[in-house]
Formats: sequence, structure tokens, C-alpha cells
Amino acid sequence: MVNFKTLKESLDKNGEVMIRLDNGEKIELYKHNVSFNDSTQEVVVDAAKETYWIDANKIAYYWIHREGIEGKK
Repeated sequence: MVNFKTLKESLDKNGEVMIRLDNGEKIELYKHNVSFNDSTQEVVVDAAKETYWIDANKIAYYWIHREGIEGKK
């Protein structure tokens, strides 16, 4: 599965990151509403009315959108 620290650094650098869970579900993470629990290796998403805890071991992979990044297509 993905490296927790690398995912955290990518979100910090890019502002948003897409993840795919091991069950195929895709989730878009945004820097303004996501935190990382280092002790439990969980990604915590504050979705206004609900909070989600995602086990980093369940994240199959992640990527960033290239649209909007200057010089990338």
C-alpha cells in the first residue's frame, strides 16, 4: 500500500490528492479538510457533517490532477 509519510507530503505540496482504496473507491483529499494521525496511520477527512477515518493500509495508490499545474498536460 502507499507510504503514509509520502502521501502526507504530497497533499501538503499539491493541495489536493486523489486516492483509490483497496475496494476500488476513489476519494479526493483536500489540504483544508484533511489531517493525518501519525500514531494510528489514519487519514482523517472532515466532510463538514461527517468525519471519515481512512486506514492508510487500505489506500492502494494516489495521484494528483495534472490539469491546472503550470506546464503539465
